[in-house]
Amino acid sequence: MAHCSSSDPSGKIPRPDSSAVLMAGSPGTVDQAMKPVLFEIFGEIWNVQARLGQGVSASVYRVSSGRTSTAAVKEFLADAQGGDYGYHKERSVLEDIQGHKNIVTLYGVFTNHSHVGVATRCLLLELLDVSVSELLVSTQGQVGSLQSGGAQQQGHSMWLVQHCARDILEALAFLHREGYVHADLKPRNVLWSADDECFKLIDFGLSFKEGNQDVKYIQTDGYRAPEAELQNSLAQAGLEAEGNSGCSATVDLWSLGIILLEMYSGIKLKDTVRSPKWKDNSAAIVDHIFASNSVVCPAIPVYHLRDLIKSMLHNDPKHRGTAETALLSPFFSIPFAPHIEDLVLLPSPVLRLLNLIDDSHLHNEEEYEGQRRSPTGIRFK
Repeated sequence: MAHCSSSDPSGKIPRPDSSAVLMAGSPGTVDQAMKPVLFEIFGEIWNVQARLGQGVSASVYRVSSGRTSTAAVKEFLADAQGGDYGYHKERSVLEDIQGHKNIVTLYGVFTNHSHVGVATRCLLLELLDVSVSELLVSTQGQVGSLQSGGAQQQGHSMWLVQHCARDILEALAFLHREGYVHADLKPRNVLWSADDECFKLIDFGLSFKEGNQDVKYIQTDGYRAPEAELQNSLAQAGLEAEGNSGCSATVDLWSLGIILLEMYSGIKLKDTVRSPKWKDNSAAIVDHIFASNSVVCPAIPVYHLRDLIKSMLHNDPKHRGTAETALLSPFFSIPFAPHIEDLVLLPSPVLRLLNLIDDSHLHNEEEYEGQRRSPTGIRFK
């Protein structure tokens, strides 16, 4: 049994008799060799049901304290210097930005004392459902890319793309108003909440205050803005750009632009954004994707989405605008209706209770993003 001391900054610890039931994510199996098997959190015993993700600095588990109460525990390992920097970094950011409906909820923090005497720092978090990475896998029945000349693929519905775009722009607008840059926006870090029926942003391990960047290497390959690419390359060489005070919040807009383009097209763009053609004229490639996509949509909404994405993908960060200005796009004034496939992919509490959802169609998201994970690239289900 794990013995824990605890602290609860939010005062919203889920209990077995809680009326706000957190919906469980996709089914998983518990590795028999996995430790810990129990957490004692705020005086209650929580059983580890599954390990949802594992990175260099932390592991994430789905835990349950009874028949109705489930949550996620993110357990941090000590860093190379034996400290808790990663834990303190993410905790401080999360505590500072709590309260927005499109940002994962932090229920509390605690220290886990294992039976072998090792103490680890933990976050107790809201348990979320399917990630955008998994949704993208569901659209990829055939493998193709703009570089390989593969067959065009059908992406997600305009309703789903609009829903995700609005939710994450709302999260970014709030985050940026608070002075933070997320710095690792990617499909794996955008998850659907079946309970709240909206998308939420997770994983703030690389986040920093704008103008006070304390993380050298930011963003994930394929979703990395040009200025972050340059900064990372200089940092790797032990150099620093003259007068550089770090990347701005516009790096998050770039990442979201790529995510939305992938959702619309159904094409993984990692190789495309690395290509010389993209660097020379990314706008022409975006135009080509929209012109060749097989999705049949009304012309005007498609043009609005195309222009919104292009506005996020300017090489010059000064021309990308802000999350708040992006929310004023005419794309968001158009009402779309969800398809039946959308309702299945994005489950609601009613569908879960009626057992209408079969998660077997959602393949391992590693099929989409590959094996690479950032040191804090942990997801929740």
